[in-house]
Amino acid sequence: MPGARIELRFADELQLLVAVILSAQCTDARVNQATPRLFAAFPDAAAYARARPGELWPFVRSLGLFRNKARNIVGAMKVIEREHAGRVPRTRRALEALPGVGRKTAGVVLVHLGADHAFPVDTHVGRLARRLGFSAEVHPDKVEQDLMRLFPKARWGTAHQLLVWHGRRVCHARSPACPRCPVASLCPRVGL
Repeated sequence: MPGARIELRFADELQLLVAVILSAQCTDARVNQATPRLFAAFPDAAAYARARPGELWPFVRSLGLFRNKARNIVGAMKVIEREHAGRVPRTRRALEALPGVGRKTAGVVLVHLGADHAFPVDTHVGRLARRLGFSAEVHPDKVEQDLMRLFPKARWGTAHQLLVWHGRRVCHARSPACPRCPVASLCPRVGL
């Protein structure tokens, strides 16, 4: 899967963070429809930090939980402006201290900024980890621990992206496309 990559569109670190926050319980395609106008209206952390959450609503209304996401983005950008000179922090601890940023969001940002090794677990990664026998756990933090023990640290980001890509294109939740799966011969749960 040489084309495996993040599907959110962004031009810089702030846009990446905003897009990942917006992607919670939403498709990347839907986020990509909303963000061009949002990014044009709010070009930097200072612009978001000066805004009231309601000013973001017209741009993100089509996304689930848009009120909470707008409030979290404005709150995160206020912290970024005040404590990080307008730049996205490069540590998990600092990212997770931002409003609206949990472990998975921080991990995705770290992986795509090349700032730190992380193995973010979303629904696709969790599902494939169980189907492929990498983990028997259900809780994302426990799945992440299993995957981090299984894969070399230098491969965590790549493995995360490959599992997401494969989960979206082949190993679907309800009806996996096992006949066209490139790793079906290695899968202990073909068809599940």
